Amino acid sequence: MASIALARAYQQSFDSHPYGTLAFTNGVLGAVGDAVAQLVEIMVGTSRRNHDYVGPQYDIPRTLRFFTFGVGMGPIIGRWNFFLERHFPLRLQGSSSLTPRVSASALAKRVAADQLFMAPIGLALFISSMGVMEGRDLPHIRAKFKDMYTPALIANWQVWPLVQFVNFRYMPLPYRVPFQSGVGVAWTLYLSILNSKEDQKQDHADAMRKTLNQ
Repeated sequence: MASIALARAYQQSFDSHPYGTLAFTNGVLGAVGDAVAQLVEIMVGTSRRNHDYVGPQYDIPRTLRFFTFGVGMGPIIGRWNFFLERHFPLRLQGSSSLTPRVSASALAKRVAADQLFMAPIGLALFISSMGVMEGRDLPHIRAKFKDMYTPALIANWQVWPLVQFVNFRYMPLPYRVPFQSGVGVAWTLYLSILNSKEDQKQDHADAMRKTLNQ
């Protein structure tokens, strides 16, 4: 019953404020993904801890950055889904409302457009916005792109085509962003850990450089 009430409340919110609903939902799920990532890192660090090692501590600003990024991306992904719905209609002409026939060609075009256009843009926005919110300068952000972009994009193409096939084929339009973000909790975990490792690498290099220059 609680899930039905939640779904009804979400639908009502989407009907009255679609982009605000998508922004908040996407932000919360992005924060959840980072929270899971940090808890994993803390658990791993605790298992390795000895008298000379201090494990990672929970970083609230990091989670807030993921929330902020999710809020910003929610409406963008929502508009993108509206665009795909309008330009690649799945229901074939002449099919009944009871037994709608789906165009396999249109579905394939939706997934291809999403993965070849939106996925690279979304990943670029993630890396650049995280760098800006972390207060890093342009050389550091460029280094993030060099180290993170290609591996993350290849990993994206190994996971998301199937996810988006299910999303576009079976999920109603209002629920596509929440479905994508819900499945994306695991993806956010991956990006969060990848971004954290890159930050640690850059911070270590900066510390070593300062030490050598003293």
